[in-house]
Amino acid sequence: MGSFRGHALPGTYFFLMGLWWSIKYILKYVSKKQKRTCYPSSKISFQRVELVEGIIIVLMALSGIGGEQFLNGGPSLILYKEGQWNQLNGWHHCTMYFFFGLLGVAKIVCSTINSIPGSLVKLMMSNALFVEGFIFYNHTHGREMLDIFVHQMLVLVVMLTGLVTFLEFLTRSNVLLELLSTSLFLLQGTWFWQIGFVLYPLSGSPKWDLNDHGNRMFLTICFCWHYALAYMIIGVNCIFVTWGWTLSRNSARICCSFPGDPKEDYSLFLFQKSSDA
Repeated sequence: MGSFRGHALPGTYFFLMGLWWSIKYILKYVSKKQKRTCYPSSKISFQRVELVEGIIIVLMALSGIGGEQFLNGGPSLILYKEGQWNQLNGWHHCTMYFFFGLLGVAKIVCSTINSIPGSLVKLMMSNALFVEGFIFYNHTHGREMLDIFVHQMLVLVVMLTGLVTFLEFLTRSNVLLELLSTSLFLLQGTWFWQIGFVLYPLSGSPKWDLNDHGNRMFLTICFCWHYALAYMIIGVNCIFVTWGWTLSRNSARICCSFPGDPKEDYSLFLFQKSSDA
């Protein structure tokens, strides 16, 4: 991650995951509120979504590991070279990606093997986040003040996300906890981008004074703005998902109603399991 692109890549991944999960959790909640019959095909659809999610997360992790190892003079899988450790920062990042890759594997396994509890995914997600937080906590030894500060803020977000995700593991389908965790994923994604702009300004942009206390004060405010943006994104998603769901349900009622037949909503609840009926 010793470049702007190295911070923009994981930032994009975390932002996209948070954006998708916010849409998914809201849609799942709205569908459950209808309290209608769940058909067997809905459970199959849910498993397919989880399977696709798992595959995408694994591909993200592999691309991140590949980029860290082989691009921009990476360690190329050599941990010890010429009597000393070889680019340990890059290995830190690869370890983070590896644990999120395990999360993707857990999603794939849970969506294909019914005997494995689905809560394993939440446990693996919290494990990946705690590992990420531990890595970045020990990532900034000997660096300048502002560099350490922006990474401390990242560690705070990661640890909070891991804690909330572990609470999700202990509870079941709590939409407030789910949306809280997605807001923190969105915050983590945008903050990675902010770190990239601070430490590696784009060409033509003024460089940040990494020892200026005023910059630290501004980034404290900026961090709060990032979190406000995350909540605004979730609010917009909630409005559009609810509106789209209502619109599609009304359309299904019109298309599936025939004279003399009992009126029934044949909408497919994509994210509702049979046990929730």
